[in-house]
Amino acid sequence: MGYQLSRRALADAFKSWSGTYDVYAPTVFAGTGRFSETDVIRYGKVTDPADIVWDARSDYSFKEILIPVCQVLFYFTEHSVQESEFPKKGAIIFLRSCDLHAVKRLDYMFLQNGPEDYYYKTLRDKVKFVVMGCDHTFDGCFCVSMGTNVSTNYDAAVNFKDGMYYVDCPDEILAAALKNHAEGTCDVTADHVEKDDVEVHIPDNLTSAIAKSSIWDEYDKRCIKCGRCTLACPTCTCWSMQDIFYTENGKAGERRRVQTSCMFDDYTLVAGGGCFRQKAGERMRFKVLHKVLDFKKRAGFQMCVGCGRCDAICPEYISLTHCINEKLPQGMKEVLENGQ
Repeated sequence: MGYQLSRRALADAFKSWSGTYDVYAPTVFAGTGRFSETDVIRYGKVTDPADIVWDARSDYSFKEILIPVCQVLFYFTEHSVQESEFPKKGAIIFLRSCDLHAVKRLDYMFLQNGPEDYYYKTLRDKVKFVVMGCDHTFDGCFCVSMGTNVSTNYDAAVNFKDGMYYVDCPDEILAAALKNHAEGTCDVTADHVEKDDVEVHIPDNLTSAIAKSSIWDEYDKRCIKCGRCTLACPTCTCWSMQDIFYTENGKAGERRRVQTSCMFDDYTLVAGGGCFRQKAGERMRFKVLHKVLDFKKRAGFQMCVGCGRCDAICPEYISLTHCINEKLPQGMKEVLENGQ
């Protein structure tokens, strides 16, 4: 059984949840876009369903809620260490089906790929996910090709039509508030896309030998190594540690975990000033093969979820979908002809 709610009724449900949870959803941040006086759609706290953007894909993903761009892990002095405080409330995150599939990738990286990450798990255990139904595809999306267009393991799912919200809610805690404020009941199935305008076909014969192909040289001239693609990606999880000292003697300060990227200069910097993969093409190769080859070998499923954000945000119009569909087959043909 699902629930039918008006904007005001769902806002009342938000208020009922607010004692325990903050609600995060894609919303417009006016005047903070990439260009002067342009807007950006990213995740923020919302108290009114009217503030949630339904008719466009967010420029950035939900992942900053689970893995903040800059997260203080602990504070230290000469004689003591004190853990930083976590948010007192849990989080309810409104997200698309592809992004919910991205959570599976984050869970693998932080909870299954070695010892559990304490900081991620502490936040993860306090989160509930609400799928936003997609009744149409967005420009550059290829979730159908990646098998991420349908999700069923949600806490709730919402379709927004003609000013009304239709909610399926398996989670009992969330359902209690919805039941109190609903204006009717109905059967609800989360909307999902069955065909995208863009299709992606990962070559069946793709192997690591493609790393020796010349296809990557093109990106030396085009990519500016800004890292926007990886910061917008919901499945990129790389980070670095930074110690910030409060005093000159270096005995008091804080340790931070800061998001970084394989596209940045300092990502492979080692002692002595050595830096691996200095060329942009080498970094593009590392990123692409991790998304569609290396990760699957270890985890059993593709890392990329087909959200299309990387293509949309790149200032040089570099397309991951074009790389997969055109460059990878070309590269495999080249290495096979060369006997590599």
